[in-house]
Amino acid sequence: MDIRVQEAAFDLGAEANAFAARQRGMGAIVTFTGVVRDLDDAPLRHMQVEHYPGMTEKALTKIAADAASRWDLGDILILHRYGRLAPDDLIMMVATASRHRRDAFEAATFLMDFLKSRAPFWKKEETESGSDWVAAKQDDEDALNDWD
Repeated sequence: MDIRVQEAAFDLGAEANAFAARQRGMGAIVTFTGVVRDLDDAPLRHMQVEHYPGMTEKALTKIAADAASRWDLGDILILHRYGRLAPDDLIMMVATASRHRRDAFEAATFLMDFLKSRAPFWKKEETESGSDWVAAKQDDEDALNDWD
Protein backbone atom coordinates (compact mmCIF):
# COMPACT_ATOMS: atom_id res chain seq x y z
CA MET A 1 0.00 0.00 0.00
CA ASP A 2 1.42 3.36 -1.05
CA ILE A 3 -0.28 6.51 0.30
CA ARG A 4 1.20 9.88 -0.67
CA VAL A 5 0.06 13.44 -0.11
CA GLN A 6 2.31 15.88 -1.90
CA GLU A 7 2.50 19.40 -3.28
CA ALA A 8 4.63 18.51 -6.29
CA ALA A 9 3.16 17.48 -9.64
CA PHE A 10 3.41 13.82 -10.57
CA ASP A 11 4.07 12.01 -13.83
CA LEU A 12 1.03 9.86 -14.53
CA GLY A 13 2.87 7.51 -16.88
CA ALA A 14 5.81 7.04 -14.53
CA GLU A 15 3.51 6.41 -11.55
CA ALA A 16 1.35 3.91 -13.46
CA ASN A 17 4.40 2.10 -14.81
CA ALA A 18 6.10 1.95 -11.41
CA PHE A 19 2.90 0.60 -9.83
CA ALA A 20 2.53 -2.04 -12.56
CA ALA A 21 6.17 -3.07 -12.25
CA ARG A 22 5.64 -3.96 -8.56
CA GLN A 23 2.78 -6.32 -9.28
CA ARG A 24 3.39 -10.06 -9.48
CA GLY A 25 0.64 -12.56 -10.16
CA MET A 26 -1.97 -9.86 -10.63
CA GLY A 27 -4.39 -10.16 -13.55
CA ALA A 28 -5.73 -6.60 -13.42
CA ILE A 29 -4.46 -3.12 -12.74
CA VAL A 30 -6.93 -0.24 -12.68
CA THR A 31 -5.91 3.40 -12.53
CA PHE A 32 -7.90 6.59 -12.19
CA THR A 33 -6.55 10.11 -12.39
CA GLY A 34 -8.42 13.20 -11.23
CA VAL A 35 -7.89 16.45 -13.10
CA VAL A 36 -8.71 19.99 -11.95
CA ARG A 37 -11.51 21.07 -14.26
CA ASP A 38 -12.66 24.52 -15.20
CA LEU A 39 -15.98 25.77 -13.87
CA ASP A 40 -19.16 25.97 -15.92
CA ASP A 41 -20.15 29.50 -14.88
CA ALA A 42 -16.76 31.31 -14.66
CA PRO A 43 -13.19 30.50 -15.68
CA LEU A 44 -11.23 29.00 -12.79
CA ARG A 45 -8.00 30.88 -12.07
CA HIS A 46 -6.80 28.24 -9.63
CA MET A 47 -7.85 25.92 -6.84
CA GLN A 48 -6.19 25.98 -3.44
CA VAL A 49 -6.20 22.54 -1.77
CA GLU A 50 -5.47 22.42 1.96
CA HIS A 51 -5.06 19.56 4.41
CA TYR A 52 -3.68 18.70 7.86
CA PRO A 53 -0.49 16.62 7.57
CA GLY A 54 -0.70 13.43 9.57
CA MET A 55 -4.48 13.51 9.85
CA THR A 56 -4.89 13.30 6.08
CA GLU A 57 -2.51 10.36 5.64
CA LYS A 58 -4.20 8.53 8.52
CA ALA A 59 -7.63 9.00 6.91
CA LEU A 60 -6.39 7.86 3.49
CA THR A 61 -4.75 4.80 5.04
CA LYS A 62 -8.05 3.91 6.73
CA ILE A 63 -9.96 4.23 3.44
CA ALA A 64 -7.36 2.04 1.68
CA ALA A 65 -7.45 -0.55 4.47
CA ASP A 66 -11.24 -0.67 4.18
CA ALA A 67 -10.93 -1.36 0.44
CA ALA A 68 -8.32 -4.06 1.08
CA SER A 69 -10.67 -5.77 3.55
CA ARG A 70 -13.55 -5.81 1.03
CA TRP A 71 -11.73 -7.00 -2.10
CA ASP A 72 -8.89 -9.38 -2.93
CA LEU A 73 -6.22 -6.82 -3.76
CA GLY A 74 -2.50 -7.18 -4.28
CA ASP A 75 -1.73 -3.48 -3.92
CA ILE A 76 -3.19 0.03 -3.65
CA LEU A 77 -1.79 3.44 -4.56
CA ILE A 78 -3.40 6.70 -3.46
CA LEU A 79 -1.61 9.89 -4.49
CA HIS A 80 -3.23 13.26 -3.77
CA ARG A 81 -1.84 16.75 -4.27
CA TYR A 82 -2.33 19.89 -2.21
CA GLY A 83 -1.41 23.51 -2.77
CA ARG A 84 -2.23 25.80 -5.68
CA LEU A 85 -3.51 23.91 -8.71
CA ALA A 86 -4.56 25.25 -12.11
CA PRO A 87 -7.20 23.89 -14.48
CA ASP A 88 -5.94 20.73 -16.22
CA ASP A 89 -3.44 19.95 -13.43
CA LEU A 90 -3.47 16.37 -12.18
CA ILE A 91 -4.82 16.43 -8.63
CA MET A 92 -4.97 12.77 -7.64
CA MET A 93 -4.39 9.19 -8.72
CA VAL A 94 -5.73 5.87 -7.51
CA ALA A 95 -4.40 2.50 -8.63
CA THR A 96 -5.50 -0.97 -7.59
CA ALA A 97 -4.10 -4.37 -8.50
CA SER A 98 -5.89 -7.68 -8.15
CA ARG A 99 -5.88 -11.16 -9.59
CA HIS A 100 -9.33 -10.40 -11.03
CA ARG A 101 -10.59 -7.30 -12.84
CA ARG A 102 -13.87 -6.99 -10.93
CA ASP A 103 -12.07 -6.61 -7.60
CA ALA A 104 -9.66 -4.05 -9.09
CA PHE A 105 -12.46 -1.97 -10.66
CA GLU A 106 -14.77 -2.10 -7.64
CA ALA A 107 -11.99 -1.24 -5.21
CA ALA A 108 -10.86 1.69 -7.37
CA THR A 109 -14.42 3.02 -7.56
CA PHE A 110 -14.83 2.62 -3.80
CA LEU A 111 -11.57 4.50 -3.18
CA MET A 112 -12.57 7.34 -5.50
CA ASP A 113 -16.01 7.67 -3.90
CA PHE A 114 -14.60 7.80 -0.37
CA LEU A 115 -11.70 10.08 -1.28
CA LYS A 116 -14.15 12.53 -2.83
CA SER A 117 -16.41 12.66 0.22
CA ARG A 118 -14.40 11.56 3.26
CA ALA A 119 -10.77 12.51 2.71
CA PRO A 120 -9.91 15.60 4.77
CA PHE A 121 -9.03 18.02 1.98
CA TRP A 122 -10.47 21.51 1.73
CA LYS A 123 -10.68 23.15 -1.69
CA LYS A 124 -11.13 26.82 -2.49
CA GLU A 125 -11.83 27.87 -6.07
CA GLU A 126 -10.72 31.31 -7.26
CA THR A 127 -12.36 33.00 -10.25
CA GLU A 128 -12.36 36.58 -11.53
CA SER A 129 -15.35 37.31 -9.30
CA GLY A 130 -13.78 36.00 -6.08
CA SER A 131 -13.16 32.78 -4.21
CA ASP A 132 -15.41 30.15 -2.65
CA TRP A 133 -14.85 26.99 -0.67
CA VAL A 134 -16.08 23.90 -2.51
CA ALA A 135 -19.16 22.52 -0.78
CA ALA A 136 -20.04 18.84 -0.47
CA LYS A 137 -22.33 17.62 -3.24
CA GLN A 138 -25.34 15.43 -2.63
CA ASP A 139 -24.42 13.18 -5.58
CA ASP A 140 -21.08 12.41 -3.93
CA GLU A 141 -22.80 11.60 -0.64
CA ASP A 142 -25.36 9.42 -2.43
CA ALA A 143 -22.56 7.41 -4.06
CA LEU A 144 -21.39 6.30 -0.61
CA ASN A 145 -24.72 4.56 -0.01
CA ASP A 146 -23.77 1.99 -2.66
CA TRP A 147 -21.06 0.69 -0.34
CA ASP A 148 -23.13 -0.02 2.79
